[in-house]
Amino acid sequence: FYQASKKFGLDWKLLASIGYQESKWNDKAVSYTGVRGIMMLTNDTATELGVSNRIDPKQSIYGGAEYLDKLLKRLPLDIDEDEKIWFAVAGYNIGMGHVFDAMDLAAKDGIEVSKWIHLEPYILRLSQSKFYKKTKYGYARGWETAKYIQNIRQYYDILVFLDSQDNNKTTEESGIPKSL
Repeated sequence: FYQASKKFGLDWKLLASIGYQESKWNDKAVSYTGVRGIMMLTNDTATELGVSNRIDPKQSIYGGAEYLDKLLKRLPLDIDEDEKIWFAVAGYNIGMGHVFDAMDLAAKDGIEVSKWIHLEPYILRLSQSKFYKKTKYGYARGWETAKYIQNIRQYYDILVFLDSQDNNKTTEESGIPKSL
């Protein structure tokens, strides 16, 4: 996760959180839809990214990181920079077409979507026929994506805490005062 994060300019703790949500870090994980590996890549996405073996942990993690990076680059510039990641992570789960559909629904309501908290209610609407019938990509299980983001944020917070504890321990063991 750390090496892939460096290559693609992402936070390793976020990548690890996505991997945990996707597969519980099980490199042999397979879903009922046929996605596989730690980062649960579809066959099409893996092919697009040059991943030849989705259950190879390194290929899966690098593929997931590259895919997330590509999703980030597809987002509009007017989304708050510190919020873009959650839009991209939602796209990782539900597909960017559905994220754009939710943004369009919000725009029709006069809502300027620049934060995840603005988008989430519209992601949830993608499972309701009175809303998804008005979208380009149609029905989506928006409640799953809302829960997906919530879980990843919780895993991320845990990893941030654990990483800070490791950094404190390393600093204490080296004899370097924490204030440096």
